[in-house]
Amino acid sequence: MTIGTVKEIKIGENRVGLTPSGVHALTQKKHTVLIQKDAGVGSGFSNDDYKKAGAEIVAQAGAVYKRSDMIVKVKEPQPSEYPYLRKNLVLFTYLHLAAEKRLTEVLLQKKVHAVAYETVELPDRSLPLLTPMSEVAGRMSIHIGAYFLQKPNGGKGQLITSVPGTLPAKVVILGTGVVSTNAAKVAIGMGADVTMLGRNLERLRELDDIFGATVKTRVSHQLIIEEEVSKADLVISGVYITGEKAPHLITKQMLKRMEPGTVIVDVAIDQGGSTDTSKPTTHENPIYEVDGIIHYCVTNMPGAVPRTSTIALTNATLPYVEIIAQNGLEDAAKQSLELMKGINTYNGKLTCKGVAKAFSMKYVSPTDLA
Repeated sequence: MTIGTVKEIKIGENRVGLTPSGVHALTQKKHTVLIQKDAGVGSGFSNDDYKKAGAEIVAQAGAVYKRSDMIVKVKEPQPSEYPYLRKNLVLFTYLHLAAEKRLTEVLLQKKVHAVAYETVELPDRSLPLLTPMSEVAGRMSIHIGAYFLQKPNGGKGQLITSVPGTLPAKVVILGTGVVSTNAAKVAIGMGADVTMLGRNLERLRELDDIFGATVKTRVSHQLIIEEEVSKADLVISGVYITGEKAPHLITKQMLKRMEPGTVIVDVAIDQGGSTDTSKPTTHENPIYEVDGIIHYCVTNMPGAVPRTSTIALTNATLPYVEIIAQNGLEDAAKQSLELMKGINTYNGKLTCKGVAKAFSMKYVSPTDLA
């Protein structure tokens, strides 16, 4: 199979779909790998690194798309890339289609076989291709929040940790998954007063066992959320429902009860965000203010640490790239139920239940596809 990787063009995105070691693993198995010129530079990988691994360097993205059977990316195609999409092309990347109606329509119209990293799901309901970036984003979220809590950066001037005679910042974390757990680890390490909110009692018990008295846990209901965020200095939202739009847990009315200069880091923004006032931002212009509350809603947070993120992502995606390259998508999906769950569009059919629900569109189970 011919596998292509192009330079990411989303604003502030420096990750790349394959590392040179990933390329080497594929070329050793006699697959052809095309890398767009300078695609890896932002992650610290030169064109020579890829050549030594066996890749062919191609100048233009359009040529990579045209010659490839499968495109391995990091982020969803941008509008300028839509003309490159075509029937039967396997597109393997983060898609987050529940927040991208136009892209969903394009993928269906062009009959692209689109496989989303974030909906590949193991039998235990874990998300192996979302996990590494969720770990990165969760850990970053506290550092980012600490930065924007500083007065010159728009915040209330609260230090995350305490010094003798002062109280630490109150950090409220919505959700109990990978993002939230990693955010808690860093917040605890920095000495914050941490509260986690979630709906799953069993998971809250697990977190209590893991963190003990360093974290307070509460069952998440609207009144509880309102109570906690009104006292927060920093709010992290790591809420994620596989394939679906994120629920709006923080209402505009709640903002009025929060202290000016409080910071919200909405990691759920890839799925539409979890506040009434969330809207996507970029690394170039990461924040905006509503009712005195600082909102950070960058849709590709791990793109700020591309070296770490690219290596972590390829570690997770490469086994799936290899099985698709070796067997073709159809046979690979029959062998791997988790990969089948990753198929979002196939031959003009919408095969992700969460996306169909978000847009009230017809859903076809991937198991029913010929």
